Amino acid sequence: MAEMTPEPNEGAEPSDTAPNGPESGGPAPDGSARSGPNGLEPDGPARSGTAPDGPARSGPAHDGSATGVSDADGGEGTDALPPELIPSGFDDSYRFPDNSRRRVAGGLYVVLGAAAVVVAVVLDGSVLVNAGFVIGAAGLILIGLYYIQAGQPLAVDEGGALVAAVRAVGFPVGHASARLGWRGLRSRPTWRVLLYSNDTPPARRGIVLVDGLDGGIVAHFTEDNPEDWSDIIEESGRSDSGP
Repeated sequence: MAEMTPEPNEGAEPSDTAPNGPESGGPAPDGSARSGPNGLEPDGPARSGTAPDGPARSGPAHDGSATGVSDADGGEGTDALPPELIPSGFDDSYRFPDNSRRRVAGGLYVVLGAAAVVVAVVLDGSVLVNAGFVIGAAGLILIGLYYIQAGQPLAVDEGGALVAAVRAVGFPVGHASARLGWRGLRSRPTWRVLLYSNDTPPARRGIVLVDGLDGGIVAHFTEDNPEDWSDIIEESGRSDSGP
């Protein structure tokens, strides 16, 4: 007797759910939970708790340093300079180069001249050596010896020169500057100090020459200040008073 297979009802709508299917809320075949149609995307990344159109919050950096954007608890982050760019880490004092550095160049000239003399003796009679080669070697040695004797170390620095100049002019000093020069055939180091009196504007000015080896006063000259400082004083007053 033939078995009758029931026909599907043509008027019935097919079910849109399937047991344990990917769109149901049930577990996947591999045991991982899957989201339903109203949840997160199945394969998408996890979303943060911030609103989609809200500002991004800044958390701590990987190294624990604060960033320049406000963090979650309302505190404002700060930017920090690297240690090599912090001005307070440098010594702002300046030391004027010593006059004895001239002896370094003098020593090099003497060595080069002596080497040229040795080459002239060894290659005597060669086409590579002539009278001009020997004269050049002698000139290098003489120049080097002059540099060595002229490179005497300073016994008075710029601070000592300013003190000696203030004593020489005989009036209270405000602005002052010093520079190193040389005088005489032996190129003796000498400080040239320019000074102004401690007035507003300065009523007196002077120049003092101070020996760099023994600190003695070589010469000095003072006079009434002929310069007009009114524009400078007005500009300074405006900057002090503010906008």
